[in-house]
Amino acid sequence: MTVRQALAHHWPEYLMEAAGLGAFMISAGVFGVVLEHPGSPVRDAIADPAVRRGLMGLAMGLTAVGIIYSPWGRRSGAHINPAVTLTFFRLGKVQTWDAVFYVLAQFGGGLAGVGLVALAVGVPFAEPPVHYVVTLPGADGIPVAFTAEVAISFLLMLTILLATNSRSVARYTGLLAGLLVALYIAIEAPLSGMSMNPARTFASALPARLWTALWLYFLAPPLGMLAAAELYTRLRGASRVVCAKLHHDHSSRCIFRCGYAAAAQPGAPV
Repeated sequence: MTVRQALAHHWPEYLMEAAGLGAFMISAGVFGVVLEHPGSPVRDAIADPAVRRGLMGLAMGLTAVGIIYSPWGRRSGAHINPAVTLTFFRLGKVQTWDAVFYVLAQFGGGLAGVGLVALAVGVPFAEPPVHYVVTLPGADGIPVAFTAEVAISFLLMLTILLATNSRSVARYTGLLAGLLVALYIAIEAPLSGMSMNPARTFASALPARLWTALWLYFLAPPLGMLAAAELYTRLRGASRVVCAKLHHDHSSRCIFRCGYAAAAQPGAPV
């Protein structure tokens, strides 16, 4: 497929991917202000930062679930993360130009989401400690943050691959992904800020003009997810990866190299 054909036929999915990460960043920005800004009555009422992280995790986990199971998420596949798209590209499920435009859309959507929150909320969103909900290494330093980002990205992608390629579990993939997002924010965020997503980190870093260890968030999530893909293919084989959607709704168009038609045949090993 040429670049012109990709744009002509698949532009709706690209816009849906942009909207998905945009919605995620809007949710992160709004809940970040509500839970962490010193002027917020919610922050005054909940003094324990661990409890606030738990609530933030719950909010973002539910946001992720909502995006994955939304009509647009079911159609685009709800990657909303360049590392996810890159991994499915490596697995042969995403065509080259679709991968390129998905990544561009994810970066653009993330920036748009942060920009909308900045316009609507203003100073409380821009000033510390919220500071455009930037992701930064924790007090334990960059090596720990890098290791943590690789580990959580590895576990997320391995979970996605195991779930989406199991006939009995596939419908719950979005719930499992949302649960991991919630747990990561509640537990892992003090180590790395909990990104797993280069576009998500860049969307906050650009308006904040804060580039601390940006390379970490561009390198660690793809490394962890590609490692998970390598493990999965060694254990089960690349042919067992059915599609690149986190939730496959058969009534929605699928632009990927999809194997669901074959998988639906009696006796198919999925």
